[in-house]
Amino acid sequence: MERVQRPRGTYDVTPLEAPRWQALEARIRDVARRFGFGELRTPVLEARELFQRTVGETTDIVQKEMYVLTPPGSDRQLVLRPEGTAAAVRAYLENGLHNGPQPVKLYYIQPMFRHERPQAGRYRQHVQFGVEVFGAGEATADAEIIALAVTLFAELGLEGLAVHLNSIGCPVCRPRYRQALLEYYRPRAARLCADCRARLESNPLRLLDCKVPEDQPHKAGAPRTVDYLCEACRAHFEALQGALDALGIAYRLDPGLVRGLDYYTRTVFEIRYGGLGAQDTVCGGGRYDGLIELLGGPPTPGVGFGMGLERLLLTLEAVGRLPGTPPALDAYVAVTGAVPRTRALRLVQDLRRAGLGVDMDHVGRSLKAQLRAAGRLGARHVVILGDAEWAAGQATVRHMASGTQRQVALAELAGFLQAASGAGGAEAAAASPVASRGSSGRGATGDAPPAAAGRRDAAAGTGSGAAEVEGE
Repeated sequence: MERVQRPRGTYDVTPLEAPRWQALEARIRDVARRFGFGELRTPVLEARELFQRTVGETTDIVQKEMYVLTPPGSDRQLVLRPEGTAAAVRAYLENGLHNGPQPVKLYYIQPMFRHERPQAGRYRQHVQFGVEVFGAGEATADAEIIALAVTLFAELGLEGLAVHLNSIGCPVCRPRYRQALLEYYRPRAARLCADCRARLESNPLRLLDCKVPEDQPHKAGAPRTVDYLCEACRAHFEALQGALDALGIAYRLDPGLVRGLDYYTRTVFEIRYGGLGAQDTVCGGGRYDGLIELLGGPPTPGVGFGMGLERLLLTLEAVGRLPGTPPALDAYVAVTGAVPRTRALRLVQDLRRAGLGVDMDHVGRSLKAQLRAAGRLGARHVVILGDAEWAAGQATVRHMASGTQRQVALAELAGFLQAASGAGGAEAAAASPVASRGSSGRGATGDAPPAAAGRRDAAAGTGSGAAEVEGE
């Protein structure tokens, strides 16, 4: 029977990759907390009209990329959430957060869904870290979210990132700029790509966001947004630059920078890393002062950004700074002889209740095979329970890295493993007296390599389960 495959443009996160995700998300949460942001979680399903009204009818998201569902018995269409800001605004209004103290500072780490062509770092289901500040119109709020992103990247060890900055004006000054764009592009319309020709009259700013190589020369000569700013927008943009200067954040003024969503006003920015090729943006955002009012709320300024975590992990991998390693087990309980498996299972559970990471065999392996399994799992210690140990109320505890081992009373086992793990494992085990010595009189950590030293200690055991390793 043919196996069912995951949908194109999606991926699985296995236990080998999960630690890097967990470490990255933990770092994000810590930085967001230090900047005063609280976590927001919104439904994966949202009403289609939420994004039609906010993102814009002429955007790729609305025209091409949304996953649309019509529930049985309903004529209202739902979509899998394609972006985070509109959903955050809906939640801000629907939950009455606009009635409380302002500003409200939110962050989220959530999956987004867009039916676009998969490529490196871009998936049809992707995880986005986003921040939103509602109720703060000062340019210092724009500077703060840029500082948050820069701080995160610095703590992850990323260097050589470039902050690109622009202002695209507001409803007061943008009509004049829009007219200038139309006058510039109309004579060139026949030479534009099909998407740009379709957008020219309805949303000419989107032409500046075109990535088609043949259209780039036209963009280079297009009118600049900063030359058409009203006094209020110009003052805001200058204040933002002053705030970034005060924070010591370098930036590049990029007059051709726009964002692909219709709700942006004034500030737009991107943070780019050149090592990713053409798709080099690792964070993008800006201001959207009219968005909350558009969704039925009071006039409220807003600013935020989003970054795809898949692309961020790709960047970290490119520079050798991937976070997170698979967590090691504190112990693996290996059972041999006539020791009841249910008693061993109870011991494992007691150790877990003590806060230790512990596993055991469930497929009837030999002791030698159990030790190999412990090594594959990265266990710091193996707790060997043979007939002799069980009768004496003890266990043979082997430190896997050094090969040293000792007898520990079962009643003291949790405390011993906690102390050994807390002291770094290897140092704690090496400092502990071993149960027996090799025939040469040297300690088990003598001149032999760790594996050989472990076998010598095991062979010197006195009838315990540990002695069975040599003969298997």
